[in-house]
Amino acid sequence: MTRHHRNRLTATLAAATASLLVLAGCAGGAGSTGAAPDANAEIIVGSQNEPTNLDQIFGGSSGVTEVFTGNVYEGLFRITDDAEVEPLLAAETEVSEDGLTYTFTLQDATFHSGAPLTAEAVKYSLERFIGEESIAARKSQLSVIDTVTAVDDKTVEVTLSSKSISFTYNLGYVWIVNPEAGDLTAAADGTGPYSLGDYRKGDSITLEVNDDYWGDAPANGGVVYQYYADPTALNNALVTGAVDLVTSQSNPDSLAEFESGDYEIIEGTSTTKELLAFNDRVAPFDDVNVRKAVYSAIDREQLLDAIWDGRGQLIGSMVPPSEPWYLDLADNNPYDPELSADLLADAGYADGFSFTIDTPDSGVHSTVAEFLQTELAKVGVTVDINIITDDEWYEKVYTDHDFEATLQGHVNDRDINFYGNPDFYWGYDDAEVQGWLAEAEQADSTEQQTELITQVNQKISDDAASVWLYLNPQLRIVRDGITGVPENGLNSLFYVYDIQEA
Repeated sequence: MTRHHRNRLTATLAAATASLLVLAGCAGGAGSTGAAPDANAEIIVGSQNEPTNLDQIFGGSSGVTEVFTGNVYEGLFRITDDAEVEPLLAAETEVSEDGLTYTFTLQDATFHSGAPLTAEAVKYSLERFIGEESIAARKSQLSVIDTVTAVDDKTVEVTLSSKSISFTYNLGYVWIVNPEAGDLTAAADGTGPYSLGDYRKGDSITLEVNDDYWGDAPANGGVVYQYYADPTALNNALVTGAVDLVTSQSNPDSLAEFESGDYEIIEGTSTTKELLAFNDRVAPFDDVNVRKAVYSAIDREQLLDAIWDGRGQLIGSMVPPSEPWYLDLADNNPYDPELSADLLADAGYADGFSFTIDTPDSGVHSTVAEFLQTELAKVGVTVDINIITDDEWYEKVYTDHDFEATLQGHVNDRDINFYGNPDFYWGYDDAEVQGWLAEAEQADSTEQQTELITQVNQKISDDAASVWLYLNPQLRIVRDGITGVPENGLNSLFYVYDIQEA
């Protein structure tokens, strides 16, 4: 997908950005009606992915990325729909020879409140992102930031404590916010093409066109995200015309009703991994044999067929095929109930054991939990299912680590680094993995980086650090006359400024 900033911005990017993966993908959309696009049309987006709050540093779930990143808030860089890095608020970038100092010259832009974009705002935003209160997903990668200095109003100097080959890529996910905006959990003040309009928690979020936007105007007259907890209700909204498109289809059984000239099913590249994540700190999941036993008790191919009717694919580690350090590890922990029973016996659980899966009530997680319950019962393992809300999941599992096992869809791209953080919610702690990931981030070349992360990929799979159940397909459904819809599902990024109605 081509974005209108590209011909306006110039930048000298670090050699690190050469490592960025180019995925196949472009803007999609249903067939044209032949009518001229209506630049004033309001686009209604149907989604099940409501943010838990509106501030990325306090979690917010993947829904906060879907709505706000690139639409309301912008970063120094932008990750495109095909995983390239483009300069955005950083008009120019210079990198020191040792790779430790980045100097950014800023665009002439303003926040929605009218305040100018300044180096102090960038300094505030970066320090806030890696600050003590932040639980942002990429905080650990960006903790390599040592100092941020506002050289003058339009120049920012960032010094790193060590080289970071992924630095500019990770900056693409950091919002630059107005330091004077106050509490952002229910309000917003960014530099993007849209400002936050109406916010009705549990119902909808409205984005209004920013008439004073520093870049090109959006192709539409505003966007409303309408939220549905139930996938059937979401599909019905599309059928009745209550929404124009569905950001992610989670009910494949209903796809047949959209296989007509009135709709287009856009199938792109996903980075969403459905995980059975153990709390590796607690018994019995501190034992690798128990984790491998659970893995081999699950017929993941049958699960994938049941959930996605043949779409999506099996993976055996945190890395999807779209990333450069992918290995085909789908059979590394094979479906083999006899092997599972042997592993349980070796671990001292010949008679099985019981545990609880805490699962969010969103998406297909509860259905997946019931499937796992049935599969594990065949090898003598009893599964209790505790269904909780997304908000409860963030507190109980993500923040407090008060769980035995959980189900979650991890949407982030290039997120294998979570296994290098023993404080992450699943608690996997391996010194070799931590060392390899640290070396990879300081690598001098993409080849060296790839070699090291490939080793991590293999090791976490061998350790069954989690059960990677499958990789979601990325399916969007668009009604006739809507074009410019992003194709891929990279980390839930969903840029709405090119969507238009004819």
